[in-house]
Amino acid sequence: MKRISKSIKTFFRHIGSFFDKWLITPITKLMLKIAGFFKNMTKNFDRIAGKKSTLIVVSLILAFGVFVIVDQESNVMIDQYAEVLYDEPVTAVYNEELYVVEGLPETVDITLIGQRRHIFLAKQAPSKGVTVDLTGLKPGNHKVKLNYSQRLESLDYRLDPSEVTVTIYEKVSETRSLTVDILHQDDLDSKLYIDNVELDRTDVIIKGAEYKLDQVATVRALVDVDDIRNPEAGEVTVKDVPLVAYDDEGKRVDVEIVPSTVDAKLTITSPSKEIPVTVVPKGDLAFGKSIESIDTNVSTVTVYGQQDAIDDIEELEVEVDVKGLSEDKEFTVTLERPSGITEISERTITVNVKVSNATTKEFTVNTIEFRNLADGLSVQALSEDDTSVVVSVSGSSDLINNIDASSIVAYVDLDGYGQGEHEVEVHVVQSDVRLTYTPKTRRVKVRIT
Repeated sequence: MKRISKSIKTFFRHIGSFFDKWLITPITKLMLKIAGFFKNMTKNFDRIAGKKSTLIVVSLILAFGVFVIVDQESNVMIDQYAEVLYDEPVTAVYNEELYVVEGLPETVDITLIGQRRHIFLAKQAPSKGVTVDLTGLKPGNHKVKLNYSQRLESLDYRLDPSEVTVTIYEKVSETRSLTVDILHQDDLDSKLYIDNVELDRTDVIIKGAEYKLDQVATVRALVDVDDIRNPEAGEVTVKDVPLVAYDDEGKRVDVEIVPSTVDAKLTITSPSKEIPVTVVPKGDLAFGKSIESIDTNVSTVTVYGQQDAIDDIEELEVEVDVKGLSEDKEFTVTLERPSGITEISERTITVNVKVSNATTKEFTVNTIEFRNLADGLSVQALSEDDTSVVVSVSGSSDLINNIDASSIVAYVDLDGYGQGEHEVEVHVVQSDVRLTYTPKTRRVKVRIT
């Protein structure tokens, strides 16, 4: 045991001697030499630093170094630049035949940050733009990131927005019938009329989310008259007429329409008719005065418009206000278009009204017309006195002297009357607007069986 302990002590003593000889002693000698060197250097440094010229040189060197550092940093800061690229389109990657995506912005703003030359190069270099990959996403709501393809790594960029929430729907389709809307029809020549529009197809297919298709009330072909060059009567074809889907309130519904356009064949007509102008005086002339004559510079006009309106119109009535008129007067009257009439050959006409003293003469009309009697009924006067009426006619003497009692039409309106005895009002047709017809016999008695 003592022998082992002695061996251990001897081992550690040799180790201590080794470290003392080869490590501690050399390091100590080195440190002493360094200390002695710096002691001598300190004396020399103090002597040199104490000189005025040394301080000036050192100050210049330090100032130059500071200037270089600050200049480099300022150049880096000044060269930093930011530019915004507005309304950059967003491209989504997904199966457009199977799905519909909502909530994805059409454009975003991109802020590029970096040195001007790098930004310039980035704007010139081709880029795939802003994209979002929706491949593999199922119907529902998803939060996705937008990516900007920029080849220059020296630039930093920021998207606004950079992340959006989109909703993916399954795409369904339905077949809908087409209707036609004619736009800017008032721009068409007033003598022309679009009589018929024939589309090259009657049905289209609409595609989209199911809830969107449920909103579609009608799909319309918007035929724009402004797309027709030099329109004239005949047939004209309008190409690529756009189709738009609307809801019940007339608002557009964003769905896919297949095809998106159609061709339309328009039949343009110019229905017209020549009709007489009839002047109708309104109001009572001055006391004791009557209209001797009414003359116009235009006796007939040509009217244009819808065929039904053309067929129904027989004359164009023009009203002139003669209330209180006591002497001859010339009127300039603007012609108004009746319903369904788009153009009249004359815009204004001149009406000359001549006034003379009024006379009155009574005429006995022996025939009374019965109008609007219901089918299956017959009517007769109750007495001989009820078979004739006395009519007072006022006007110029020349006109009244040329009147014959047979030209005066008196009638009773039996609309709404049934079987039995009735006392009905007598009416007289105002066959000449220059005269005033007044029945002196106000009512007659009739029997309806």
